Formats: sequence, C-alpha cells, structure tokens
Amino acid sequence: MEALVGFLLVFPLFIMAVVVHEVSHGLVAEAFGDPTARQAGRLTLNPIRHVDPFGTILLPLLLRLIHSPFVFGWAKPVPVNYQNLRHPKRDMLWIGAAGPAANFLLAAVVAGLLKIGGSSIPVWAFLLLRYLAFVNLVLGTFNLLPVPPLDGSRILVGLLPARWAAGVLLAERWGIAVLLLLLYSGLVDRILWPAVSWQARLLGLSLST
Repeated sequence: MEALVGFLLVFPLFIMAVVVHEVSHGLVAEAFGDPTARQAGRLTLNPIRHVDPFGTILLPLLLRLIHSPFVFGWAKPVPVNYQNLRHPKRDMLWIGAAGPAANFLLAAVVAGLLKIGGSSIPVWAFLLLRYLAFVNLVLGTFNLLPVPPLDGSRILVGLLPARWAAGVLLAERWGIAVLLLLLYSGLVDRILWPAVSWQARLLGLSLST
C-alpha cells in the first residue's frame, strides 16, 4: 500500500515531465519547418492534450497494482510531418533529442533551485522537487535507448547512413515488443539506473530518502 501511495504522489510529476518532453519535440519540429504540432493544438502545457488514458494512466497503475517488475507507459506522441522538414534526416535527430534534452535541462534547473534554497525550502517541497528532478532524469535517459519508437532510435536514424537508417525505421513495427522484452529481462534497469545515478551525482542530488 505504501508503494502504491508513493506512486500516486509521484505520478503528477511524471505527467509534468512527459508534457515538457512532448512539447519540446513539437517546438523543435516547428523551428525546422513543420507546424503540425501547433496545428493539432499540442504545443501546450495542458496535460489533457498529451495524456493517453490507457498508456499514461491505466497501464502504469495496473502494472504497479500487480507488482510488475517494471512500470511502463506512454503519452500521445506529438505529431511530426517529416515531409515539411527542410532536411528530414538531419532534423529527425534534433527533434528526437529535444525531448530528453528538455528533461535533463528541467532536472538541472530543479537541482539548482534545491542548492540555492537549501534548508529554507520546506521538507515536503524539497522532496517533491527532488522527485521531479529524478523523474526527468529517468524519462530523459530511458528515451535515449536506441529502440523504436523511443527517441534514441530517431537520433540513431539521423546519425546512420541512409541504408542502415532505413533498417532502423523498418524495425519499428517490432519496437514495442523488443522494448517490453528488454524491460522484463531487467536489462534496461542495468543500463538505466547506473546512468541516472551518475547524472544525479553530477547535479548534486542525493540518492537517499
């Protein structure tokens, strides 16, 4: 029960991180010539515009309730029409990187606020801010995994020669299945948590409760 309560308290912070992540994709896509996200009303911090009822709320909650070894979910992806981009292959890299970069930037800003505020910040606010920083580090790092449809695969497409990039795009149909397999095997945890811990130490964030 305590774990579930903790999950429900942290969940709004996850939604905040996801919204920042998705809006950043749309803003960078627009900067490169694609206004699709704005036309769809997705360049907003209103979480209702980004939440997928099943993927963002019901699935993570169900996985937590059944004590799944991992918690997984998704938001509505911000629409991008790559035909509108001036340099689609190159621009895909920057659009993909924008979401994780925004999460890392938000985590760094929060860490800075915690350092500046120090003991003057109420304990409950300090804990919430620290959780917000960690949630952003986890979300940003997770999305850098080069597995479709995560952002890391978009970055990989932008970096690889056209022939290999086409192969990555074709593999997207199996991406979710591969990702779930990696999550269930624990391989993602073995990659994710050391990376998040290193970033937290870099930002001066304590790992203890």
